[in-house]
Amino acid sequence: MTKNKSSPIGLFDSGVGGLSVFQEVKKLLPDREYIFLADQAHVPYGKKTQKELQNLSARITKFLLEKEIGILVVACNTATCYALDYLRQMFKIPIIGVVPALKPAAKLTKNNKIAVMSTPATAKSTYLKNLAKKFAQNKDVMFLGCKGLEDAVETLDRKTIKTLLDKYTKEVCDFGADTVVLGCTHYPFLKTQIKMRIGSKIQILDSGRAIAKRTKQILKKTEDNAKSTIIETFYTTGNPDKFSQVASQLLKYRITSKKAYI
Repeated sequence: MTKNKSSPIGLFDSGVGGLSVFQEVKKLLPDREYIFLADQAHVPYGKKTQKELQNLSARITKFLLEKEIGILVVACNTATCYALDYLRQMFKIPIIGVVPALKPAAKLTKNNKIAVMSTPATAKSTYLKNLAKKFAQNKDVMFLGCKGLEDAVETLDRKTIKTLLDKYTKEVCDFGADTVVLGCTHYPFLKTQIKMRIGSKIQILDSGRAIAKRTKQILKKTEDNAKSTIIETFYTTGNPDKFSQVASQLLKYRITSKKAYI
């Protein structure tokens, strides 16, 4: 790839969850231009077939390529599980997926019991099962599909979030896990609430930091280290006002979203 000083970093998710990855990448690469797309017209991704996810992911990638991004972060576990390989075959730019943090979890666990909290689609994916086989072969891994939790974060429905977290964290505790992997990019926004329920002795891991490091590593190889003007552009295929309202609360600063047509 020819070196390019200012090509934006593109990220997408089915909704607001990918903003947790955006935050981590921005911490490591503050002097960059970012373009984030939330495909809220088609949320939740967990109910889509693999073919539908491949089609949507490709349409989003084309949209972001029109904005001249130089690297793409698929900031969605479900899209990573079902469409990442397809995207890499289709497009020439570097594409990074969100890999649940099973490898570090396998190293950290003391009692060999790991719980992976994710969407039901990710929980039953071959991708996640293969990841567990590769990195946590001798561990007892619970794949906990947290139905409804992603949707509740999308709208910041605090009452439903509370009810569902009570239910799912009880399952984690009953299982006896000493390490929890957050396998959905929506869930890092709930880390404090999860911690309150499972206690401080159980470790919670997400992959945001690792994805940020990987993004920085790839950009070092493909681009000059010159700083560019910090520009953040947010798109949603859904309602821009609703996205802006929720995203502003999650990021803790005011953002304004544009409408995207993919």
